[in-house]
Amino acid sequence: MQQRSEETRSRILEAAVKQFAVNGYGKASVDNICEQAGVSKGAFYHHFQTKQDVFLALLDGWLQIFDQAVEASKDQPVPETFQQMTDYFPYIFESASDNLPMFLEFLLQASRDDKVWQASIAPYRRYHKHFASLIKKGIAEGSFVEVDPNLAARLIVSAAMGLLLQSLLDPQGAKWDKVARETVQLMMNSLVREEN
Repeated sequence: MQQRSEETRSRILEAAVKQFAVNGYGKASVDNICEQAGVSKGAFYHHFQTKQDVFLALLDGWLQIFDQAVEASKDQPVPETFQQMTDYFPYIFESASDNLPMFLEFLLQASRDDKVWQASIAPYRRYHKHFASLIKKGIAEGSFVEVDPNLAARLIVSAAMGLLLQSLLDPQGAKWDKVARETVQLMMNSLVREEN
């Protein structure tokens, strides 16, 4: 019974991605999503109260991939923590590869809807705080040079989002997971304290 319920929820989410990507958030309807998913409205409302809830669930699902990468390898020296995060890059870029319309739809809705904006900005703030904390830890353990942790964290988040957007706009333009790994290495080269 639980498995069937999860399958129904997954079908609704998959249908919602297609509807939002093709029709946009405003024109996609619960009826369209249900029809595409092959489920009743009752099944839809069993899992989600509103169309916005589905939209936010999609955003949350996408961000869980980033959260897993960010939470990786906490008990290592900080430079190794950053390097281990790069193991997630192929999966992150692969999962994002077909989602340019949805990514743009998230941005558009965030500009129009405070609840979506709050849900969209919260992870950026969380990642910034996490990276600033990691950089402070790296400075304290002596593996990083003295830098402004907040500024360095903003640079990391900005680079990550910029690379992700480039990969969505120009998927064939580069091997984006390789570019992301090399970007992390470049950042680490500027942060890691040289041995005397």
